[in-house]
Amino acid sequence: MKGLPRSNFMAALAGVALTLYAQVSAAPFASPDPAGAAASQYAPGEVLVKFNPEAIAQERAASVAARGHTVLAHLEQPGWVHVKLGTGQSVTEALVVYQNDPNVEYAQPNYIYHAAAAPNDTRYGQLWAFKNTGQTVTAGTFLPKTGTAGDDMNIERAWNHITDCSSVVVAVVDSGVNYTQEDLAANMWNGGPGFPKHGHDFVDNDDDPMDLLGHGTHVAGIVGAAGDNAMGTAGVCWKASIMAVRVLDATGSGTTAGIVQGINFAVSNGAKVINMSLSGGGAFDQIFSNAITTAQSGDVVVVVAAGNENSNNDAVPVYPCSFTQPNLVCVAALDQNFVLASFSNFGATSVDVGAPGTNILSSFAGVVATTPDLLTTAWTISNGWIHARNGVNDSLVDPATFPVAKYGPNLNDTAIKGFPVSAVDVVILNFSAAVNLADSGDSFVVGVDPNGVDPFGTGALQDGIAGPVHTLGAAIPISLDISGCAGKPNCLIGFKLVTGPSTPRDFGIGIAHFSIDTLTITTNTYQIESGTSMASPEVAGLAAMLRAFNPQYTYADTVGAIKNGGRSVPALAGKTTSGKAVDVMSSLAFINPPTGLTVTVQ
Repeated sequence: MKGLPRSNFMAALAGVALTLYAQVSAAPFASPDPAGAAASQYAPGEVLVKFNPEAIAQERAASVAARGHTVLAHLEQPGWVHVKLGTGQSVTEALVVYQNDPNVEYAQPNYIYHAAAAPNDTRYGQLWAFKNTGQTVTAGTFLPKTGTAGDDMNIERAWNHITDCSSVVVAVVDSGVNYTQEDLAANMWNGGPGFPKHGHDFVDNDDDPMDLLGHGTHVAGIVGAAGDNAMGTAGVCWKASIMAVRVLDATGSGTTAGIVQGINFAVSNGAKVINMSLSGGGAFDQIFSNAITTAQSGDVVVVVAAGNENSNNDAVPVYPCSFTQPNLVCVAALDQNFVLASFSNFGATSVDVGAPGTNILSSFAGVVATTPDLLTTAWTISNGWIHARNGVNDSLVDPATFPVAKYGPNLNDTAIKGFPVSAVDVVILNFSAAVNLADSGDSFVVGVDPNGVDPFGTGALQDGIAGPVHTLGAAIPISLDISGCAGKPNCLIGFKLVTGPSTPRDFGIGIAHFSIDTLTITTNTYQIESGTSMASPEVAGLAAMLRAFNPQYTYADTVGAIKNGGRSVPALAGKTTSGKAVDVMSSLAFINPPTGLTVTVQ
């Protein structure tokens, strides 16, 4: 089976199987639950292993080979390797084996991280973070729409002193950057002949970190969109040196291995500020933490997003925000009235400062379009699949009375439809799946044929999961990168339920919320987004400005100026370590006086 590239399909459903299998009562076929989806937090079939320093290379290789595993990469963190498991082996089983190996110091899953994505209430009107006049945001639906004059970053006075931060390299460790965007092209890091496209891609492992999601380009524009150039908008820094480090794929997902390599690349190539607007993991991630420590040793400030779950990170840690290294600054999002945004995470001991994070206008990778499908017409259906309606949701289900009736044995049921995809650069298939499979002889398969032949035939892109798996009626959101369909007149997409000869004892499959998203890369697109993803680069830009203004600043000086120079905000009291929102001019004024000077009286 040829795999769909960079999908999070098996990871999402495998995680659900592990966390929900013990439940005994079926729930109604439900809408997607982002909190439930977050239970899947590591790549299936992979682990990260750290060998003891005294274990020689032959012993390390033997430990991996004896278990039928292969080494995918030797990571830059000393002793760590990225391991691919054998067919059918679970991550849990592999961790137990490695943790009992005397040659192994530590073993962990290859955690999956996601862009700290903006809430759905996006596409707002006016930029307010740099100068809030109390303007009303007229576009979009996110509330509040009216701001309070003066609730901004107090940056205009700072621009009287410095707008050029290009002496400080800022690494955007994200989904890449559209380095051809008109407001970013002049402000990209010049890595020399070895990095002709201004960074590196640790998703596809090449030198082209082009953004195929849009998230990283939006972040980069907040840090350093060119200012005073009569086009677009301006970043915190009007002139900048932005290093593009791609660790998140076109669906917004990435793994520990890629992120750690991205951090090490940034540190090794001279970045002094790293922004990571991503969160996830679900558990303490040792190698990720080690990479933050490596950045600390390299005198690098690391700025991260608090997360968008409206939760207390002190109670339920979210990484990387909840790491405790002193070079790390975790940022919550504020709205136009300097109230904690309704989606923003917080934490009196884990989140440091707040910054504008709603209705933020910035550069974008290109034009996004969404084509929804109600799953009602033009689907070629065999055997058990039917269109159903549950409340306001249209769906495809198999069997017809899902989730009540149980499917039969020896099924090979398919539902297939063709979709024309125009001349775009990225195509993402989105749907929600409630999957209940009785045993290992049953499977749910998604197939895609860009050439309109057979989504389950030779050469088609396929992904899926074998039973037993039980989501018990809960529809888990899935995103698959099917960019092989870009520009094709008839991209066939299919769902298939296969069952074995066992006596039926489960409920089948339900598909809902189907859509196809496309991205067409452009040089002049801007978009309004909201999230802690937008708040974090406001602070990363400030960190670059501080270090450019005083080149002798260490990471400790920079972090101290950000926290201590902030503005006390009632909404952040008891919600962050500082209780403050960032204030650019006050942080510049907080710069420590030079030491070691003597005064001579003439």
